[in-house]
Amino acid sequence: MAEKLITALKRAKSPEAAGVSPAAIAALIDDFYQNDVEVHSLMILRGGKVAYEDWAEPYAPDIPHTMYSVSKSVTATAIGFAVEEGILSLDTKVIDVFPEYRPAKRDENLEKLTVYHLLTMTAGKDVSTFADKTKDRWIQDFFDAKWAFAPGEFWRYISDNTFMLSAILQRLTGQPMTDYLMPRLFEPLGFGRKPFWEKDAYGVDAGGWGLFLTTEELAKFILCYRQGGVYEGRQVIPADWAGEAVKKQVENLQYEEPACTAGYGYGFWRNPLENSYRADGLFSQFGMVFEDYDACLIMTAGNIFTRKSRDCVWRHIPALFEPPEEEKTGAPAPKPRLRSLPDLEAAPRSALEKTIDGKILNLRKKVLLDKIGMPVGMLASPVLQMNREKLGNIEQIRFRFKENECEMTWREALYKNTIACGMDGKARRSEIRMSQFRFTAHSTAAWENENTLCVWMRPLESIGQRRLKFVFGDDGKVDILPSCMPEAKDFMEYLSLYVGYFVKNEFFVNSAKKILSKADRVIEPRHSGKVKRR
Repeated sequence: MAEKLITALKRAKSPEAAGVSPAAIAALIDDFYQNDVEVHSLMILRGGKVAYEDWAEPYAPDIPHTMYSVSKSVTATAIGFAVEEGILSLDTKVIDVFPEYRPAKRDENLEKLTVYHLLTMTAGKDVSTFADKTKDRWIQDFFDAKWAFAPGEFWRYISDNTFMLSAILQRLTGQPMTDYLMPRLFEPLGFGRKPFWEKDAYGVDAGGWGLFLTTEELAKFILCYRQGGVYEGRQVIPADWAGEAVKKQVENLQYEEPACTAGYGYGFWRNPLENSYRADGLFSQFGMVFEDYDACLIMTAGNIFTRKSRDCVWRHIPALFEPPEEEKTGAPAPKPRLRSLPDLEAAPRSALEKTIDGKILNLRKKVLLDKIGMPVGMLASPVLQMNREKLGNIEQIRFRFKENECEMTWREALYKNTIACGMDGKARRSEIRMSQFRFTAHSTAAWENENTLCVWMRPLESIGQRRLKFVFGDDGKVDILPSCMPEAKDFMEYLSLYVGYFVKNEFFVNSAKKILSKADRVIEPRHSGKVKRR
C-alpha cells in the first residue's frame, strides 16, 4: 500500500501558542520596510509548527519562487544521499568522473580536486560569474578556468562549483538531480510535485542556482534539517549528513560581513549567532535555523542588498522567540501583515487607443547592449543572467484595447507572448514562456497622460517588476523608457560592492566602481520605435 503523502506542515493555533511574539514579528516587518526590503513571503516555525505566515500580494502560497543560491543547499543534500548510497564519497576526484577533461600535461591541482572541495567552496577554480552560459559549455568552462588557489588552500564562493556537483551526480546516476531527489527528498517531504530546476543545454540541473520552491516547500526542507534529517517521524535526510552539512567545515574569509565569515558547511552558511545556520540566496531568499530556540525563519524577497535583510533579522533575535508574559496570557494579538506590492491605478483612457489598436510597433535594437550581452527584455536581467539562452531585444509590440484592460503582445528572441493588463486598477494574470521558464505575469496598464502609456508586469515566480513607458509622438514615432523594480542602479551598486574580491589592482577596482555607478543608464536606455502603418 502506498505511503500517504503529507502535503502540509502543522500549524500552531497562534504565534503566542508556539512561543513566538506577534509584537516582535510586527517590529521585524516594520524594520524590513524601513530598510527598503521588498518581502514576498515570511514564515516562522517553532517546535515544528508554523507559528506565523504571510504573503505580500500578489505573491501567494501556491506559487513557487526562485531560490537563487538556496539551490546549493538542496544540491548538497543530493550529494549526501549519494554518499550514503556509496555512489561517491567526499574524496571522489572530480577528474576521475570526467576523465575526458584531463589535460595532456599533468595538472597537480586538478588531480587533487575532490567533491569535498566543491561542496565547501575550496575548489580553487575561478569561474567568472559573468561566463557566457549561452555557449553550452558549462563543464568545459569550469575545467578551463584559471586556478585562484590550490584545492583546499582558501575559500571562494563560486556557483559553478555546485553546478559541477550536479553534473557529477548525473554522470554517476544517469539521471538529472531533480529525478534523483524525487523519491529521496521531494516525495518524503510531501511536495506533491517535481520542482522546476533550471538546466544547461544537456539537461543537467544548474545546481548552484535555478531551483523554484514554494515558501512551504522550503520550510519543510529547512525543518527537516532542524530535526536532524527527520520529517514526520521518518529519517529522510541521512542523520550524519544532516549534522555535518550545517557545521562549520571551513573558514570563509572572502567577505567582510559577519554573516558571511562565520563559517561554511556543505552548501549552508553559519550565522553570526550561537548555534544558527542558513540556506541563503540572492535577493534575500532565506531558510534560517535557530537551534537554541527550536525555530526556523523562511523568507522570499526581492532585495538585492541581502546584508540589509539579514541585519533586520539579527536585530529581532531573540525577541521573536521570547514573547512577554502578557502576550502569552492575554488575548491573541492581531496578525501582522506584509504590504501588498504596487500596481498601476486606474486612469482616464486616451483617444490614441483607436489609432494604435492592433498595429505593430517596431523597435530599434541597441547595438551596444547586444555586444555586452545585456539587451532589454520583459524580464529584469538578473532573472536570466545564468540562463543557457540569451533573451532580450524586444522587437515588436502590439496593443489591443478592451473595456477594462489591454492586451500587450511582444516578440523577444524566439518567443512571442501576450499578457492581459488591467486598466481598472485590478491586475490580470497571464501565462508566459521565456526560454525554459514559465511565469505567471501579473500586469496592469494606465495612461499617464494623453500620449503616454505605462505597462507594469511582475513575473510572480521570480523577482522584479518590468515597467515600460511608451511616449507616442507625431508620425507614428514612439519612445520607450524601460525601468524595473528593484532598480537597475541597485543591481549596479550591488556589483560594485564585490569588484574588489575579483580584481586586486586598486586602480582597476576604482575604475570599475565608477563605471558601474553609471551603468544603469547604459543597460536601460531610452529606446525608439515606430508604429507600422497598415
